[in-house]
Amino acid sequence: QYIWGYDDDTMEALVGKLLIERKAWVATAESCTGGYIAHRLTSVPGSSAYFIGSVIAYSNEIKEKLLGVSPELLISQGAVSGQVVSKMAENCRKVLNADYAISVSGIAGPGGATADKPVGTVWVAVAGPEKTVQKLFLFGDNRERNIIKTGFAALNMLREMLLETK
Repeated sequence: QYIWGYDDDTMEALVGKLLIERKAWVATAESCTGGYIAHRLTSVPGSSAYFIGSVIAYSNEIKEKLLGVSPELLISQGAVSGQVVSKMAENCRKVLNADYAISVSGIAGPGGATADKPVGTVWVAVAGPEKTVQKLFLFGDNRERNIIKTGFAALNMLREMLLETK
């Protein structure tokens, strides 16, 4: 459960291998990571065999217009919520015609925190053909580290979903 690779394995290369084995495509919808997850996926040679594209939905306007997140949901739950990242992932899958989609929204820092959503609060969702999973992470107060940890967590969630489907 805790060992995901050996030696020089990278999470993005392992995810790519699993996607190729399943003849599946992945897309990303990223807010607080600003394209970092797409960057990690495309840093692997041959990623054009499984990576279809990304939406950098940094603003709520893009979440609404490109990813179909309702303004009501954004107002009632906030952009940093499980409901919003689930909708982002599900609609990213549809819009980009992908088998799987990763979405993230969070407060990378150093500003933007509230009493109930401190810096380092990140929601990650992965939508697949059969289900959508979401998870809350509380990483800490370092912006760069939060982005890196979010990228790893999101790719690992996708890896776990891919391992469930043969």
